[in-house]
Amino acid sequence: MTYARQTDALLRQLTIAPFLDALIAAAPGRVDLETWSVIVEQAARFAQGVVDPLDATLDAVGARLAGGRVVTAPGHRAAWAQFAGDGWLTLALPEEAGGQGLPLLLTTACEELFNRASAAFTMLATPNRTAAAMIAGAADAATCETWVPKLASGEWTATICISEPDAGSDVGRIRTRAQRDADGTWRVTGEKCWISYGDHDLGARIGHCMLARTSDAPGARGLSLFLVPNVGDDGASNGVHVRRIEEKLGLHGSPTCVMGFEHAAATLIGAPDRGLQTLFHMMLLMRLSCAPQGVGVAEAALSTALGYARERRQGGDPAAPPVAITAHADVQRQLLRMAGRVEVTRGIALAAATVMDLVECAPPEDRAGWSALAQFLLPIAKDMSARLAFDVSSEALQVLGGAGYTREWPVERRLRDARVFAVFEGTSGIQALDLVHRRLWRDRGEGLHRFIAAARADCDDGAEAVVLAAVLDRLEAVAAILSGWPAEPREAEAGATAFLELCGLAVGGWIALRLVRFGGDDDVGRRLAAAARFMLAELPARAEAEASLALLGAARLDGFADYFAD
Repeated sequence: MTYARQTDALLRQLTIAPFLDALIAAAPGRVDLETWSVIVEQAARFAQGVVDPLDATLDAVGARLAGGRVVTAPGHRAAWAQFAGDGWLTLALPEEAGGQGLPLLLTTACEELFNRASAAFTMLATPNRTAAAMIAGAADAATCETWVPKLASGEWTATICISEPDAGSDVGRIRTRAQRDADGTWRVTGEKCWISYGDHDLGARIGHCMLARTSDAPGARGLSLFLVPNVGDDGASNGVHVRRIEEKLGLHGSPTCVMGFEHAAATLIGAPDRGLQTLFHMMLLMRLSCAPQGVGVAEAALSTALGYARERRQGGDPAAPPVAITAHADVQRQLLRMAGRVEVTRGIALAAATVMDLVECAPPEDRAGWSALAQFLLPIAKDMSARLAFDVSSEALQVLGGAGYTREWPVERRLRDARVFAVFEGTSGIQALDLVHRRLWRDRGEGLHRFIAAARADCDDGAEAVVLAAVLDRLEAVAAILSGWPAEPREAEAGATAFLELCGLAVGGWIALRLVRFGGDDDVGRRLAAAARFMLAELPARAEAEASLALLGAARLDGFADYFAD
């Protein structure tokens, strides 16, 4: 199916995105909805015409190791060159760094389209643009002048290089070490794993944005950030080696590499022993990028399911021709639930992007508040989008029945690709713990309270608003109880994932209310409202269940040692 329905929905949601008025006030020259419309439509044409036809090849052929280097699938290099050449990497890059200076809000909309076409292809774009932004803001002038234009043009590429065999989310256990030679050159030695596009043949040079230990200070305090190129200025090897390409369930076109670094020359980015803080902004941008990734893949699965259901004929009066399965109540439920989740999660992604923009461009006295709201919304946007992609792909397969389980249809590919979304950039459990430990306890719920205030401002006495208000009341009550449990963290941790889901339901309900209220009265607006009303109809029951689970406590875990005893 074409990308027209998705493009229409994206453009409408861009015009009614939460906090858009604040963004216009803070940066009026950066918001031009007419220009945005043209850019989004161009992104849809590129995604559908260039990237989408490539995805099946990326999945079937994947990437291979030859002569110590990764070789990508046929057509991948040409598509990347066209993608980069058309300027898609520079949308949100500051103008002073050679970018277009457009908001993250617009980039998020375009990334959704590219991810619908191929999540594996688009995974290279995110570290490229986020590394360029990080280097532009934190590196010395010479490094900026060398690397930022090359990353922006796509001639060179970048990775985020953190994980090690014994150090995943627990970055304080990183053992890769950087030492300074007598001539002042930093040298890095160690092993890194799970590195997306750790090596490939799509660009002439790869810069690894890497955390390495520079002191014996415990935990993350001894880590510094380095830029480690795979080859030197002369094109000779820099002691960077591909150990292997991981054999994965999905995303075959995106080579996930285990990398070795042997006395590799490196450039320090930022201050020594402040690596995690320097890398933090890039990490936040990459976490935000997970949101349009999940929504894009979910949209692809929904589109396939809808097209199939309209054509597939089964059931009805035995004396009459069979009817399209869209006539059956349970299929309607499945399709409406998929559509509702896609639309509200799309709105959450756009809201999070707008708030991230405001962190950078709002008046200085307001930025701390926007930052607190961003920190609250990001784990919700990331986790909801990740699970959305897998759940919608799974439900789409259910709509297709046995056909969906075959490779004749792309749904099984979406399902395989999407499973890892809830794992990388922090698992669902990590996002949930972040929400409780940092956002609720450390920050005293400031971001949560700011969200609730914004949501209540959209509530009136209409039926949909009454539903949302009740869910907000329940969320506040649960948060108040959990806020009193920091002395007994296990009690709250046992319900953290349910609390994350409850927060997601409340934010999704707010977006649904806005879609009903502001979506418009034309065909696009009526579609958005129909999907939103379905979500609001189920919202109270789902919120009640998650609220109960969030407060159930740790007693239900008492049997763990007995069941799993050796």
